[in-house]
Amino acid sequence: MSNFVQQQHTVCEFSDSNSWVILSPIEQSIKNKIEAVGVPLKDWNINIYRGVLTGCNEAFIINTEKRDEILSNCKDEAERKRTEELIRPILRGRDIKRYEYSWADLYLIATFPARHYDIEQYPAVKAYLLSFAEDYLRKNGCEWVVADYLADYCRQKLSQTGKFIVINGTELSISGKKEKARKKTSNKWFETQDSISYWEDFDKPKIVYPETTQGAYFAFDDKGFYIDKTCFILISNDAEYLQHTLSSRLFEFAYKCIFASVELGEHGYQYNKHALVKLPVIKPSKSFKFDDNDIDSQIYKLYNISKTQIDEIESI
Repeated sequence: MSNFVQQQHTVCEFSDSNSWVILSPIEQSIKNKIEAVGVPLKDWNINIYRGVLTGCNEAFIINTEKRDEILSNCKDEAERKRTEELIRPILRGRDIKRYEYSWADLYLIATFPARHYDIEQYPAVKAYLLSFAEDYLRKNGCEWVVADYLADYCRQKLSQTGKFIVINGTELSISGKKEKARKKTSNKWFETQDSISYWEDFDKPKIVYPETTQGAYFAFDDKGFYIDKTCFILISNDAEYLQHTLSSRLFEFAYKCIFASVELGEHGYQYNKHALVKLPVIKPSKSFKFDDNDIDSQIYKLYNISKTQIDEIESI
């Protein structure tokens, strides 16, 4: 064993308090090349935000048919226009792949608390959410622990139909087992769970990517898509350049094998924000543009990756 260790060992330097990883000599040489020319993303002018946490996707994320139904229930053109602006197309983690996304014709009712909407200006949306709440609470004959935002509605239904019982304004008792409703917040009943103060950034050119993935699934979006809680957006003036870089075989390898990603099972891993911003990336010149036909070769050339190193990367 001592002879094997003596022959196969590699020297790793741990000179600071940052997290570390043990690398083979060839992995260490690739890391050195990337770090020699790249600037960690944490030192770029970028912002990374999680997607929308609604607290109840079944109500707030709707298909095209339901969107059209809500719009058809608007009483006039002014309400219809307001409602169209409120209901926005949304991507989920499963919709995003390397370099592209495939929209599943889903929409988000984007009632973000940060925007201070008056639900009375959206009667068709209000009617939909109220009807959904009744169905959601009654299904399967279960006992539901509900948030305060539904208490007034439940009291109203009790007075009208006698079908609901509200205990201390927070618990609806029917029968059977208990199921949890969405997390209690100070938000209004029709609002999403998270405040989403960065809502304007969804309309900017951006990178969208799933947090949990089997590959470097980064896509560029300039169509104003929103994303759900399984995804992140990355805002940068160099979004297209970064999307090509992060999607490359080199940076997929670098993230997964060198810069301490979080592995999930045999093939999956997590694009953790705190690990992602450690990646050192060359800042682009104003004249630089990727040729979409052979991005990986261009990335290897930029970082001076040798044939031996490329073989190592592409064997993983």
